[in-house]
Amino acid sequence: MRRGKKEPKTPEDALSYEIIGTAIEVHKVLGGPGLLESIYEEAMVWELQSRGISVERQVEVPIYFGEQYVKNGVHRVANNL
Repeated sequence: MRRGKKEPKTPEDALSYEIIGTAIEVHKVLGGPGLLESIYEEAMVWELQSRGISVERQVEVPIYFGEQYVKNGVHRVANNL
């Protein structure tokens, strides 16, 4: 039996679907692992933007372990989420 494509229930689900699809596409084209993280980031950002998704790079966000603040880390943010 073949699985059908489900419609995303929320905008976040639709965005997650696009981000995962983008990561798979970048991996297919560039292969991996083997290149510097910055190369994969550049390709990922370019592909996300080509799909109409806004991206912010290296955004500082607080990291928590449970309720304990650990430190600030960097993250990529798509469509302000």
